[in-house]
Amino acid sequence: MWRGILFFLLLVISTAPADAQRRQINPVPFAHEPCSVLDNRPCTPSYCSPLEPGPCIPEIDYPYGENLQLTIVSVPEDSDRAKYRKPEHELDTIGDLFAELRSCWSPPSDNAHAGMQMSVRFSFNKAGGLIGPPRLTFATPGVPADTRATYLKAINGSLNACLPLKFTSGLGGALAGRPIAIRYVDNREPGK
Repeated sequence: MWRGILFFLLLVISTAPADAQRRQINPVPFAHEPCSVLDNRPCTPSYCSPLEPGPCIPEIDYPYGENLQLTIVSVPEDSDRAKYRKPEHELDTIGDLFAELRSCWSPPSDNAHAGMQMSVRFSFNKAGGLIGPPRLTFATPGVPADTRATYLKAINGSLNACLPLKFTSGLGGALAGRPIAIRYVDNREPGK
């Protein structure tokens, strides 16, 4: 009897179409395709129980990149004004950190250049202080050196005015030593 069952299973497996045996792996990470615990293929990681009925597909929301990059504009859009408000509590999330950094920015009033962009990179320690001064990684080409120096001084002054940031112990431990890149964009119109 066992021999008959084994023969039947081998017959079913050998007559199955070739494309059913070899499935294409979806190259998109976390592709939303349901799978079973018994499937022999890669599928969406799941936080659900195998005892729940139907497929369970987690909705994974990654609002920030792994590099902690942020763009701060001098005059934000009306829809983004809420992102530029300083949090009134200890910083507990990356969103809180970004809101705090946005609220600290004050562009230079003298020697301003329309469309000026400057990027800096730095890290925080657990206590919310800077680990060394911010390093300049990009400045708009063709801008005079004194204008770049003015913007770099404004960036350093804005960051130092906010320090030390008040991190919760969890966020302070998670951010300590991780590089943060900020791109400052002066989108003010000259003469206004």
